[in-house]
Amino acid sequence: RLGSVVAYLTSAKFLLYLGHALSTWGDRMWHFAVSVFLVELYGNSLLLTAVYGLVVAGSVLLLGALIGDWVDKNSRLKVAQTSLIVQNASVILCGIILMVIFLFKTQLLTLYHGWLLTMCYILVITIANIANLASTATAITIQRDWIVVVAGEDRSKLADMNATIRRIDQLTNILAPMAVGQIMTFGSPMIGCGFISGWNLMSMCVEYLLLWKVYQKTPTLALKSAKVEESELKQLNAKKESDMKPAEGVQLIVEKDVSGFEPQKEKEVGCGARIAEPFITFRDGWVAYYNQPVFLAGMGLAFLYMTVLGFDCITTGYAYTQGLSGSVLSLLMGASAVTGIMGTVAFTWLRRKCGLIRTGLISGLAQFACLILCVISVFMPGSPLDLTVSPFADISARLFENEPLPTIASPEPEMVFATGTPNLLNGSTTPAYSDPEMSPEPVPLISVSLLFAGVIAARVGLWSFDLTVTQLLQENVVESERGIINGVQNSMNYLLDLLHFIMVILAPNPEAFGLLVLISVSFVAMGHIMYFRFAQKTLGKQLFVCRTPDSKATPDSSPPGNTSTV
Repeated sequence: RLGSVVAYLTSAKFLLYLGHALSTWGDRMWHFAVSVFLVELYGNSLLLTAVYGLVVAGSVLLLGALIGDWVDKNSRLKVAQTSLIVQNASVILCGIILMVIFLFKTQLLTLYHGWLLTMCYILVITIANIANLASTATAITIQRDWIVVVAGEDRSKLADMNATIRRIDQLTNILAPMAVGQIMTFGSPMIGCGFISGWNLMSMCVEYLLLWKVYQKTPTLALKSAKVEESELKQLNAKKESDMKPAEGVQLIVEKDVSGFEPQKEKEVGCGARIAEPFITFRDGWVAYYNQPVFLAGMGLAFLYMTVLGFDCITTGYAYTQGLSGSVLSLLMGASAVTGIMGTVAFTWLRRKCGLIRTGLISGLAQFACLILCVISVFMPGSPLDLTVSPFADISARLFENEPLPTIASPEPEMVFATGTPNLLNGSTTPAYSDPEMSPEPVPLISVSLLFAGVIAARVGLWSFDLTVTQLLQENVVESERGIINGVQNSMNYLLDLLHFIMVILAPNPEAFGLLVLISVSFVAMGHIMYFRFAQKTLGKQLFVCRTPDSKATPDSSPPGNTSTV
């Protein structure tokens, strides 16, 4: 028994989990801390944080395909090691710069009329963005490629590994911000910067060693498919479906051994061609994504990002306006992590019972059914929905009446708290009325309770659906294009996420939040309709016949008759 435990702890699978846990822990600490640091540096204003978020989203949107193409064109070990070093080195450098700013902020303000400090802000955001792009490359190569190779031909093992990776993500999402938050609270922002820089330095060394061990224990990682030329694809497409094994699906494309990954000698190209190459890669990546047999499934997942029904700053900010305290919100976030882990368990069970594609259908129905509670909450007592108030009134007032933009640093009490918004600055959740007789009656909690009940319950279906689409992409995208296709998928996710932030900017008042909920549920419904269409095209009349993956029926993990990926 002890031998089996030791064998597991030294296996490539466990080492991959350990490396992912270290990487994700560092990522979550940094993503949480950098937003706090930027708010702290800019006088408690959200301006730098908003700029950072916009730069990150725009960069992945524009460069996702290029990052994926770079992953495809280089050896696995080189990609993993390079992205790991760039990511961690960027975070360490950012931490050092932030420590210098915190130490000498007063002096920097006086040098060159404050322009030197502004350049430091730009440098921090730029380097932090590079760290995020490197993190994207790491996620593509490890979670979308390495994990498939380590699992081998065993799809059940692949499903279990995907689920375990998601459980690690759920736990680190809660625990890592709590840990660094305590350090920053009882220490200082500068101590927080030093801790994160030290952690990433240590983590980089350990992760580098773990990657090397996994690479050594999995010889097939040294083999990578060459890029299949268009002429070869046309010849493959000409083959009839009967000439191939049904289970192979789009993975039938011939793999070429490129151990050592020596690139072919390229012809010399002109300067204009080199300039145009990134744009051509960008175009080809999106075209290839569109032509994927799992395109509708990927689009369905992307549409789920166009929502305010999650535990981000928008939903938690709305909860504060409805009278929920920080302690209650932390408990709700913990409950959401638990239901997310339940979703990963449900995924593995459903996949064994009903197959991969039907798991996505069941998960989608479960998520949508839970979100009906959110729709009901919009019309329940306590909901601030007021259709007589224009959702654009706040912006139009600022634009056409020249009202100043409010900041967190110096709010006007009469303006901010007269509507019953909780006093967030002094840590109290009680509206700041000077005269108790003027205080309105407590807001009924029926609406906000139903809202969060729906959001928390829906995460079971959400994470099960996410894992379904992830595995569909892993199984049905040819190996030589995994990078670029998953890079475009990340770009689509960021595009819809960016649209949801724009939607909130256009309708920021609490009275419009109910409309945002209805729009969000509509986008979730559209996403699942796309997935249903994908499942219908793939399984046909067998769609509602629940069979196990081991059944002799046509496998539901890849669309039959689709061998083209370009």
